Amino acid sequence: MEFRGIQKTLKFTQLNTGNINDVFPLLCPVREKDWLDGWNYKMIYSQSGFIERDCVFSTPHDENTTTIWQVTQYDKAKFFIEFLRVTPDVNVVKINIQLEAVDKSTTKSHISYQYTALNEEQNEFIKNDLEKSFIESMNWWEKAINHYLKNGKMLRK
Repeated sequence: MEFRGIQKTLKFTQLNTGNINDVFPLLCPVREKDWLDGWNYKMIYSQSGFIERDCVFSTPHDENTTTIWQVTQYDKAKFFIEFLRVTPDVNVVKINIQLEAVDKSTTKSHISYQYTALNEEQNEFIKNDLEKSFIESMNWWEKAINHYLKNGKMLRK
């Protein structure tokens, strides 16, 4: 029988306690090291050394697997980023982040993750456990970035 992956999109809106011009630069693999406890990356390609269109970097998935990320869209003027994240033999994830200024000190981050399973185990994870894991991750991310925006320091897990 031929494998057929399932696909599911989840969305979350964070409320960030910072100006849109302060929040947007933090959505970068280099800058995430400042505020996201446990974040580890390896820059593979970037002309500037920071996030930009066609930037490629990797993160550890587990002790045997690496996740590869590519920035497919990056628009500073519109405060929009799109990533394609591939963990071989596990999943492909398209991530869209659109920031919206609420006022001078508050930003909404509209986040969308589209997951595609590459194996049966991921199919089951997407069906049964993805939503809970996604919400926990988004809540932690929101708490961590807001702590950094307020205090200039990383919130430890």
